[in-house]
Amino acid sequence: QVQLLESGGGLVQAGDSLRLSCTASGRTVSMTTLGWFRQAPGKEREFVAAIDWSRGRTDYKATLKGRFTVSKDNAKNTMYLQMNSLKSEDTAVYYCAASNVLSFPPFDYEYDDWGQGTQVTVSS
Repeated sequence: QVQLLESGGGLVQAGDSLRLSCTASGRTVSMTTLGWFRQAPGKEREFVAAIDWSRGRTDYKATLKGRFTVSKDNAKNTMYLQMNSLKSEDTAVYYCAASNVLSFPPFDYEYDDWGQGTQVTVSS
C-alpha cells in the first residue's frame, strides 16, 4: 500500500497561482502512475492530471491543459501540480492517487491508493 499526503492548498484570488504537492511513502516501488483528481461541492470527483512515475509522460483533463502542469521529483517521492490563472470553478478538494497498472494513463478505477485531499478555494 502507498500512503499519500497532499499539501499546498489554500484560499487564493482569481488569477492567482498555486502549487500542490503530493508526497508518497510506503510501497512506492509498486507505483507506476500518480494522478490528481478534484471534487467540487455537489459534483462528482473528476480527473485532473497524471504522470508516469518512471518515464514522465503526462496526461491532462483537456480543458485544464495549458493552465495546469504536473511534474515530479522521484528523489523526494513527490508529485506537484502547478495551477495558474485560477478560476472560481477550480474550487475543490484536490486528491492525489497512485496506480500500479502498466498502461498509461490508467482508468480512474485503476487508482488504488488515495490521499486525504487538500482544499483549494478561489475567490472571484
